[in-house]
Amino acid sequence: MASPPQRTKRKPVPRHRPRNSSFSAAPPPRESGPQRIAKLLARAGVASRRNVERMIAEGRIAINGEKLTTPATLLTDLAGVTVDGKPVRPAAATRLFRFYKPPGTITAIRDPKGRATIYDKLPPGLPRVMPVGRLDFMTEGLLLLTNDGEWKRKLELPSTAVVRQYRARAFGHVTQAQLDRLAEGITIEGIHYGSIIANLERRTSRNFWIELSLTEGKNREVRRVLAHLGLQVSRLIRTAYGPLTLEGLEPGDADEVRQADLDAFRSSLK
Repeated sequence: MASPPQRTKRKPVPRHRPRNSSFSAAPPPRESGPQRIAKLLARAGVASRRNVERMIAEGRIAINGEKLTTPATLLTDLAGVTVDGKPVRPAAATRLFRFYKPPGTITAIRDPKGRATIYDKLPPGLPRVMPVGRLDFMTEGLLLLTNDGEWKRKLELPSTAVVRQYRARAFGHVTQAQLDRLAEGITIEGIHYGSIIANLERRTSRNFWIELSLTEGKNREVRRVLAHLGLQVSRLIRTAYGPLTLEGLEPGDADEVRQADLDAFRSSLK
């Protein structure tokens, strides 16, 4: 597991994407041989492994016309596999996109309450993509999107320890010493949150910005931890996920991560 993020000097969030990348272009190793069908279908972008297992239990997945009964089925490819009676296309090359999620949107395909979703805000022309993790309704900022369910799952796993960075505008009173103690982890209402590196950025009266880095990304983690410290969060922005940042994006914008950068990102997690 990677080491927790270390505290650094305060610095403003950059507004422009750098022209040059420090990533190397070493391609990741390829997997071969029989693999569980849930993994192959996730890789093909059908659904997450967990959802594939649910679809198998519902009798929605078949091989050569016979419904599957177990997700432990091993295959070398998806020839003859159907989902809801439709053939599954072979997995396309992995693609990754940056998206600036606007506030007031749900990270889901649809919302029972009729609220806007990220798919209502995505620019036209993108392939079928899935979000890497979630940002809650009012949180804005960097959301990664991919066509590869297996890559999505790896990026989301806490054990992968990808650093997520945020900026929070808050109201109240807190000291840097209180924020420093978050590096040891904190338990709130029976839920333990791992190491968070937090720095006071700037203050105007009782309003101020806090920079935070964490690797777990539990549901509403930043908001709950800051609320526990007595702070009211009025704006929360995710500024980076691993080596990828918001630089150059405005709310609702999306662009594709260059192949060399994607390869390097994948290799760094091996």
